[in-house]
This record gives sequence, structure tokens and C-alpha cells, in this order.
Amino acid sequence: PKRVSESDVEIGLDGQKDTDEEMLQRAPVVTVMGHVDHGKTSLLDTIREKKVSKSEAGGITQHIGAYTVESDKGKITFLDTPGHAAFSQMRARGSNITDLVILVVAADDSVKDQTIEAINHAKAAKCPIIVAVNKIDLPNANVPKVEADLMNYGIVSEKMGGESLLVEVSAKNKLGIDQLMESIHLQSELLELKANPNREASGVVIESKVETGRGPVISVLVKRGTLKVGDIVIAGKEWGKVRALSDDEGIRINSAEPSTPIEILGLSGAPSAGDEFVVVDSEARAREVTQYRGRLIRIKDNASLKRETVEQMISSASEEKIDKDFPILIKADVHGSKEALEQSLKKLENKEFKIKIL
Repeated sequence: PKRVSESDVEIGLDGQKDTDEEMLQRAPVVTVMGHVDHGKTSLLDTIREKKVSKSEAGGITQHIGAYTVESDKGKITFLDTPGHAAFSQMRARGSNITDLVILVVAADDSVKDQTIEAINHAKAAKCPIIVAVNKIDLPNANVPKVEADLMNYGIVSEKMGGESLLVEVSAKNKLGIDQLMESIHLQSELLELKANPNREASGVVIESKVETGRGPVISVLVKRGTLKVGDIVIAGKEWGKVRALSDDEGIRINSAEPSTPIEILGLSGAPSAGDEFVVVDSEARAREVTQYRGRLIRIKDNASLKRETVEQMISSASEEKIDKDFPILIKADVHGSKEALEQSLKKLENKEFKIKIL
């Protein structure tokens, strides 16, 4: 056979289409969104009965955390996304892999900038929204105001004859949590979520980092198929053989079914958050695809280096030099934070200097 174009290596990566008979029910993937300090992580803690937010600086969630929660009606996978403006990139990605969005709004604070942003992300991803009005235990809680404010953004609660479920909760006093879980199960039944577990796994990279002693650690969400230890995985431009899988509590497991968030060890490097991952049958195939993708990225990076003609050099020498390059190194613990910092820094440029991220 002759290769017609280089991009042929990508053909057939995602495997065959699944037939309806192969599809089995899967757990819903729920993203918790909302303004900063409105109580997203505390709400998740109450659902998980653990203390995550205590350990976070100023109570700010900096990465997408993924957790599986068992309830009497089955499993639910939660993604916790940061509420800060700089993290909108991560959040935009977070909303694309989810089936449902829980919008957390503080009853005393009502709708804020990031609440609106979260609503827009959810609408763009066409996800149903469940509104959790948090902090109803506070004396200045005003639920009708929250409902009225949400109506301005096209979210109408069922009481008012709309589509969205509105649940009043208090993460601190553990009120309304059961109703919230009930609403999630109700919505996911309506969505009829299904996936085929008996095939090669594929899914999305949630977060990646490089840990001392462990190498690249990649958190992924399996969307279809079952991921097993020993599988050969391509994620973005990285590949590797799965050395170990661990679940959200750090317990080693041998395989992961659809809708499961897990950490993978054994890849060659840390892919970008939001990259797709697929399991392939041979190392040769993996190498071929990742080399092609790596080459594409290099070509793109080199294209940004401009070549100057002699005239341009003479004219630019006669101009006043004001653009000082301000070189910056970014160090971050995970890929998502690095990206958020990069975005924020690029907005700081002015006439006197240009930020150059090394």
C-alpha cells in the first residue's frame, strides 16, 4: 500500500462504531460549576464526606478533581472545576466531557460573573443544568432573588414552569444533599447514558503532571471501553504502556470501565489537559501516530518565527526600539495551572515590553 498523505496515520484510531446491542448503561459524569467561594468544593466534600477544601489555599480549587461517589441508586462521577476567571480554559474543557452541570449559586450572593460564564459553558456544551442554591442556612439567604436573577440568563426553575431543577442545599449543615442526588439520578435517567465497555478504551485527559519518582501522572476519564493495565495508550503527542492504574482515592486497580476517573502511570510525557486518549494494538502504531503529532506541533511552533528581508531589517533598525522582550519561565504543578498562568500573562503586554514565555 502507498501512503497518500501523512495524516493517514490517524485513520481508524477511534475503532469501529458501537452498535446499540453493545451499549450498556454508564454512570453520569457531573461537573460542578459556579462562582468562586460559592461553595462548590464544600458541597462536593459533603457529598463525598471528605475534607478537600481545608487543604486548599484560600479554599481555591486549582485543578480539576474527579471523584466517583456511590449512592443507593448507582455511581456518579463528579468533576470539580475551579471558579476563577483565569481558569475558564480548563472549565470550558471540563464542560465538554460532562453529561450534567450542577450550577452552585450562593443564596446570599446570587448570580456573579463566573456564574454567568458557567451558564454559557453549559449551554455551549448543551448540558442540562441543575441549580444548587447553596448557603440557605445563612440569615441573609434570598432564594427568590437567585431564581429571578437566573431567569435573566434563560434558566427557569421548574416551579416557574421551566426546565431546570432547582435544589436548595446547605453544604455546611448537610441540608438538601439527598434531594440533589435524587435530581442527578432523575436527569441522568432521562438522558439514557450508555457506553460499550467491551472494547478498547478511549476518553479524555483531565489533568497531567510530572511527579518525582513516578514520572508523568495523567488523570483521565474513560468515555468508552475498558482500560486495563498493560494497554498501549496514545494521549495527544505522548504514548506509553499503562504501568499502573489508580482510582480517585489512590487505590491500585486493574481495569477501569466507562465514566471512571483514573490516574495512569507509564506514559512518555505529560499531555495537555483536554487531549483525547485512545488504546492502540501495537507500539509501532503508537510511535507512528505520536511522531506525526509531535511533528505537527513543531511545524506550528516554527511557523511563528518570522524571517525578515533586508529592507525590513533596515526599516526596523531606524525605528525606535521600544519592545523589550520580557522573558518568563513558568513553573507549575499541573498542566492546567500552567495554561491558566500563560493566558493571564499574555494579557499583560503593553507598548513598553512584550512578554516572551520561554
